[in-house]
Amino acid sequence: MQEKLGGRTAALLVIPPLLWAGNAVVGRMVHDMVPPLTLNFLRWLIAFALLLPLAHQVLRRDSGLWAHWRRYALLGLLGIGLYNAFQYMALQTSMPINVTLVGSSMPVWMLVVGALFFGTRVTQRQLIGALLSMGGVLLVLSRGEWGALLALRLVPGDVFMLIATICWAFYSWLLVKTSEPVRLRGNWAAFLMAQLVFGLGWSGLLAGGEWATGRTEIDWGWPLVAALAFIAIGPAVLAYRCWGMGVQRAGPTVAGFFANLTPLFAALLSAAFLGQAPHAYHAAAFALIVGGIVVSSRRA
Repeated sequence: MQEKLGGRTAALLVIPPLLWAGNAVVGRMVHDMVPPLTLNFLRWLIAFALLLPLAHQVLRRDSGLWAHWRRYALLGLLGIGLYNAFQYMALQTSMPINVTLVGSSMPVWMLVVGALFFGTRVTQRQLIGALLSMGGVLLVLSRGEWGALLALRLVPGDVFMLIATICWAFYSWLLVKTSEPVRLRGNWAAFLMAQLVFGLGWSGLLAGGEWATGRTEIDWGWPLVAALAFIAIGPAVLAYRCWGMGVQRAGPTVAGFFANLTPLFAALLSAAFLGQAPHAYHAAAFALIVGGIVVSSRRA
């Protein structure tokens, strides 16, 4: 049963957006130190090692994982392999605030994917909200100059983030539409490990392809080691745990509003660590995206 939103619940829901914003900023800071697909693989390799003491039972034959391996292989591909890979590829050419603002269009893509592939009905209110949020995304893509859309002047990173967001929408719908084996249900570490077993394989294949193209340069040093430790412990493991607890307490609708704090935190962290002050169009885009989500999520 969902609780009234209190201080502890609010804190649980604020921590993940802060860590996800930090993931975008750190990913941008190390984009010259390590190739993006290799970064994704190293991140989840460390996360796997951290989760192993907590969820090693998932690897047993009777855990429920292997009987449902196709489901977890697909979840691992979309949520760990492709989403994170495209996000780090996006940060090669796009700024963290742009990446997180484009990612804030997630509710829009949830509606589109649900309607086209999972047979859900889209209401008029949700459609209006989707149009508002898409306006915010287009504002980011055009850098505040609508004429840029006509000239198709898009930064590759923004396109990569759009693809990542669509992958996450499919991932989220698959989570909703299928149930978990009894032994994995309610255990956040076991559920993440079940996805990670396959996701680590997918991310390893992508990193191997990256190395096959000649992108093998890694600037090892304390900055990169510290960055890997942060993105593995914080955005991967800690944020997942806090988000799960927060959603259980407040419900997914309320939690969704907290997720849109990510661009705000990304703007603050970018200004503090990268010296990249946000522009007026960022604020306008954020207002449109949040406004669209508020409109679409209100009850008639």
